[in-house]
Amino acid sequence: MLRTLTMASLALLASMTVAEELSMKAPPESPELKAIFNGKDLTGWDGDPSMWSVRDGVIHGETTPDNPAKGNTFLIWKDGLLTDFELRLSFQCSATNNSGIQYRSKRITEGKRASNAWVVGGYQHEIRNEEDFPNVPSFIYDEKGSRGRICLVGEQAVWNKDGKKVLRNDLIDAAAFKELMKVDDWNDVVIIAKGKHIQHYLNGRLVLDFIDNHPEKAFTKGILAVQLHAGKPMWTEFKDVRFRSLK
Repeated sequence: MLRTLTMASLALLASMTVAEELSMKAPPESPELKAIFNGKDLTGWDGDPSMWSVRDGVIHGETTPDNPAKGNTFLIWKDGLLTDFELRLSFQCSATNNSGIQYRSKRITEGKRASNAWVVGGYQHEIRNEEDFPNVPSFIYDEKGSRGRICLVGEQAVWNKDGKKVLRNDLIDAAAFKELMKVDDWNDVVIIAKGKHIQHYLNGRLVLDFIDNHPEKAFTKGILAVQLHAGKPMWTEFKDVRFRSLK
């Protein structure tokens, strides 16, 4: 009897381990995903034409010593608003600076924060060419907001009116992330947002799980954009940009 219970317990433990492992993987790609970048030109997108172009079939953004960004500047998708959605794309960038993917965001056209004609604020999926914690791609940053790094890679967290609560911080550790991240190469991103629940996947692996319950600072809908960061000259590239609404 004791052996039977032990075997049953081991089987249950094994099934739980398999279930947890499956839950960490990005869901299969839906046929409902639609390409929102045509691979030829920036039709449907709006950004500084001196910085954004299409090279070899990918979106290419670049700042130089002779053409620096006057504040963070963005390439904005013009053809829709994001509420509940799934977004998939691939990125690569230089290590001299960082970039980002804005979602459920707003365009800022007035005031001191409008340092150029393409300023965006809201949730940002951080883009970096780095593999060492904590300055790695995939954390959520509050661009032009007050909360800074909202949720870090590895965290399952909730942000209520009284602040942030980390439920666990072991979705992925530093060593596993180092194995996952492809420095100086293309990396695949999946962002899924359903209501207050947001998940980021990198190269097929769940790296962040966040619920935003803040009554005033949570973002429920807004635009999509990609970033060139002010400061050191840099370049960033994006390809295979696909989107579907989950409404």
